[in-house]
Amino acid sequence: MFWERKLASWAADLREHRNLPARVSLWNGQSHDLGVFRQPAVTLHAKTAAVMRLLLAPRLDTLGEAYVQGKIDLEGDLTDIVDIGYALAMAAPQAQGRLHRLARHPTHSKASDLRTVRQHYDVSNDFYRLWLDRRMVYSCAYFENGDEDLATAQQKKIDHILAKIQLKPGQTLLDIGCGWGALVIRAARKFGARCVGITLSKNQFEWATELVKARGLTDRIEIRLQDYRDISGRFDRITSVGMFEDVGRQNLAEYFAHVEGLLAEDGVLMNHGITSTDAESGETPYGGGVFIDKSAFPDGELPHLSLTLNSMQKGGLEAFDVENLRKHYAQTLRLWSANYEANAAKLRELVDEKTFRIWRLYLAGCAHAFENDEVAIYQIVARKAGIRASKLPWSRRYIYAPN
Repeated sequence: MFWERKLASWAADLREHRNLPARVSLWNGQSHDLGVFRQPAVTLHAKTAAVMRLLLAPRLDTLGEAYVQGKIDLEGDLTDIVDIGYALAMAAPQAQGRLHRLARHPTHSKASDLRTVRQHYDVSNDFYRLWLDRRMVYSCAYFENGDEDLATAQQKKIDHILAKIQLKPGQTLLDIGCGWGALVIRAARKFGARCVGITLSKNQFEWATELVKARGLTDRIEIRLQDYRDISGRFDRITSVGMFEDVGRQNLAEYFAHVEGLLAEDGVLMNHGITSTDAESGETPYGGGVFIDKSAFPDGELPHLSLTLNSMQKGGLEAFDVENLRKHYAQTLRLWSANYEANAAKLRELVDEKTFRIWRLYLAGCAHAFENDEVAIYQIVARKAGIRASKLPWSRRYIYAPN
């Protein structure tokens, strides 16, 4: 009775001060409305008394974990569900904004990075095929006009990157974290580049290798199952798309120094990666990052843009073009999430219920985070520091010129 009285008081307070279009339905048949409405947009079904405590002091990580473990069920549109989750966490008495993981110090050794990447990317290729575009591009798309479908926007993203690095026929290109191979295939076919793509994902390696063979590009593309720390040689162009989040904030300067050593004297680097909007902690609000670290992507670390640029400079690189694509990633994630929902039945045949629920929340929650400036994403083009100004372009016109 104690917890039920506390819950009734909590619901009344939310009803008065927040007026949320949500209902909490208890295992014993009782329910509490959190706002005034004809029909709730979201219903949270508490399946056992064990969730009482977390309902009274909710955070995104504890709510997400309860859902993943099947202790609560959620009914309603997924966007509304995520919005209500944020509203509950923001209204909680203990809400601290950003939850710091002070005792967490990922090693980012080769072995730990390999485990992390394979946990996230090697769910199965069939799993990803159900919600990515046909080229299997798992990074922020580029919506030039805003009305492109996902496949078109992903193609435009790749071309946007290759235009930024001014790729020319015959040049060598290294793609660090090549995914399923879409960028190197485009670079070889459209620009005549000679490419090396590396990944730690066995599934991605096998898929990309077979695709390169099928496209008849084995003379121009090599796919390697390789850690970035083991790369040697020199390349005219280097791209890294959605990979440097795995490096670790303390390792960024060393990472960029290694990349600088791989870059030809007049070479160009394009780093495309997610950043935190919190310059101090690198965390996302209300436990969202804690949930991702525990359930979806362990050991990921988001640097602030300022740390990224500082680390580039320490690594011997000069940034000369920076573009924020936060709006583009919010749209990308909305489309991924919509595809995920549309293919829910097929996805449940491929993975267990826990995995299905993790990814469901992960995609929709990330869409909310990018929409609301809790995280950002930047494309940064850089060259070796000290290059003469006469070798730099006068404007950004070359990026948008027809090619």
